[in-house]
Amino acid sequence: MTSRTHTLTLDHGTSDVTVGLHGEQGHPFLLLHGGGGPRTVGPFAGLLAAQRPARVFTPVHPGFDGTARPDWLTDVGLLAQLYARLLETLGLRDVTVVGNSIGGWIAAELAALHSDRISGVVLVNAVGIQVPGHPIADTFSLTPVELSRLSFHDPSKFRFDPSALPEEQRAVMAANRTALQVYSGPHAMADPTLSERLAKIAHPTLVAWGASDRVVDADYGRAYAQAIPGAEFRLLDGTGHMPQTETPEQLLPVIWDFAEVHAHGRPRH
Repeated sequence: MTSRTHTLTLDHGTSDVTVGLHGEQGHPFLLLHGGGGPRTVGPFAGLLAAQRPARVFTPVHPGFDGTARPDWLTDVGLLAQLYARLLETLGLRDVTVVGNSIGGWIAAELAALHSDRISGVVLVNAVGIQVPGHPIADTFSLTPVELSRLSFHDPSKFRFDPSALPEEQRAVMAANRTALQVYSGPHAMADPTLSERLAKIAHPTLVAWGASDRVVDADYGRAYAQAIPGAEFRLLDGTGHMPQTETPEQLLPVIWDFAEVHAHGRPRH
């Protein structure tokens, strides 16, 4: 993997964005991480680039992994605008955008901007909408062990003791949590106005969902797909909130097959 920092400017201000790149040629993917930070997508990006002709770009949301977040960058909508500018800066076209958890929310907002640089969008256990009867778990009130139980089909494989981590790594985790709280906004990881924008998305969209997710359940995922015109819904068995971590071999062909079908396509109107 190579990494480069880009200085991007919006009307609101300027922000540096550090972007990892896995693979040197092939179909471009923009892979957006969730609240666990870039480490939750890095290995999957490497796997995708190794097993398919793919270039996988993995930006670090400002404020995560020790990076700086400018004061004006406070919500998911602005992050989406920042990544639209990133696609322009990188000169990318025919991009498949993939986002997990809050990264899925960012991907949805990016799709709603109607960028002609995007050929398709994959939302993997995304948050961002409000679904009556299917609340998003309050992850900020949970211990790491409790969160793991909700996040994984088999949490025994992903146990870790935060107190055993080096102090520097614990500080990064705390900063990630602070950035996530800022971006998640005042409505518990959701925006009441997002559904209105989803209804106008024209890009081909796949909503992929780990069936064992108890952070956001499968019916929440089905509601997400129903909110986007023409979106497909794909249930992934034996996996939870982060399929790219728990069952990458299952998620990879789902994403690749979708990208192949819609490559070089134009948004629906």
